[in-house]
Amino acid sequence: MNKYPIELFWSGEDEGYIALVPDLPGCSAWGLTEEAAIGELRAAVATWISACERSGEPVPMSSKPLYAAAA
Repeated sequence: MNKYPIELFWSGEDEGYIALVPDLPGCSAWGLTEEAAIGELRAAVATWISACERSGEPVPMSSKPLYAAAA
Protein backbone atom coordinates (compact mmCIF):
# COMPACT_ATOMS: atom_id res chain seq x y z
CA MET A 1 0.00 0.00 0.00
CA ASN A 2 1.20 3.51 -0.77
CA LYS A 3 2.16 5.77 2.09
CA TYR A 4 0.50 9.15 1.78
CA PRO A 5 1.44 12.43 3.44
CA ILE A 6 -1.17 13.75 5.84
CA GLU A 7 -2.21 17.09 7.23
CA LEU A 8 -3.27 17.17 10.87
CA PHE A 9 -4.69 20.21 12.63
CA TRP A 10 -6.92 21.30 15.51
CA SER A 11 -10.36 22.59 14.54
CA GLY A 12 -11.93 24.86 17.11
CA GLU A 13 -15.18 24.77 15.16
CA ASP A 14 -15.29 20.95 15.29
CA GLU A 15 -13.64 20.79 18.75
CA GLY A 16 -11.27 18.08 17.62
CA TYR A 17 -8.43 17.17 15.31
CA ILE A 18 -8.87 16.90 11.57
CA ALA A 19 -6.59 14.60 9.58
CA LEU A 20 -6.64 14.57 5.81
CA VAL A 21 -4.76 13.15 2.84
CA PRO A 22 -4.20 15.85 0.19
CA ASP A 23 -3.39 13.17 -2.43
CA LEU A 24 -6.87 11.63 -1.98
CA PRO A 25 -9.50 14.35 -2.55
CA GLY A 26 -12.17 14.36 0.13
CA CYS A 27 -10.39 11.79 2.31
CA SER A 28 -10.43 13.13 5.87
CA ALA A 29 -11.27 12.13 9.43
CA TRP A 30 -11.97 13.66 12.84
CA GLY A 31 -10.91 12.68 16.36
CA LEU A 32 -10.76 14.07 19.89
CA THR A 33 -7.00 13.40 19.91
CA GLU A 34 -4.33 13.41 17.23
CA GLU A 35 -4.03 9.64 17.58
CA ALA A 36 -7.78 9.13 17.20
CA ALA A 37 -7.93 11.31 14.08
CA ILE A 38 -5.03 9.43 12.50
CA GLY A 39 -6.62 6.08 13.38
CA GLU A 40 -9.89 7.15 11.78
CA LEU A 41 -7.97 8.43 8.77
CA ARG A 42 -6.35 5.01 8.25
CA ALA A 43 -9.82 3.50 7.92
CA ALA A 44 -10.93 6.32 5.60
CA VAL A 45 -7.90 5.79 3.33
CA ALA A 46 -8.63 2.06 3.10
CA THR A 47 -12.25 2.78 2.18
CA TRP A 48 -11.24 5.46 -0.34
CA ILE A 49 -8.77 3.13 -2.08
CA SER A 50 -11.25 0.24 -2.06
CA ALA A 51 -13.88 2.45 -3.71
CA CYS A 52 -11.40 3.38 -6.46
CA GLU A 53 -10.53 -0.26 -7.07
CA ARG A 54 -14.20 -1.34 -7.19
CA SER A 55 -15.08 1.40 -9.67
CA GLY A 56 -12.03 0.82 -11.85
CA GLU A 57 -10.62 4.27 -11.12
CA PRO A 58 -6.84 4.54 -10.76
CA VAL A 59 -5.51 4.89 -7.22
CA PRO A 60 -3.43 8.09 -7.06
CA MET A 61 0.28 7.76 -6.44
CA SER A 62 1.46 9.25 -3.21
CA SER A 63 3.55 12.36 -3.13
CA LYS A 64 6.62 12.57 -0.92
CA PRO A 65 5.81 10.93 2.45
CA LEU A 66 5.80 13.37 5.33
CA TYR A 67 4.00 14.21 8.53
CA ALA A 68 2.98 17.78 9.24
CA ALA A 69 1.10 19.14 12.21
CA ALA A 70 -0.17 22.70 12.39
CA ALA A 71 -1.10 24.42 15.62
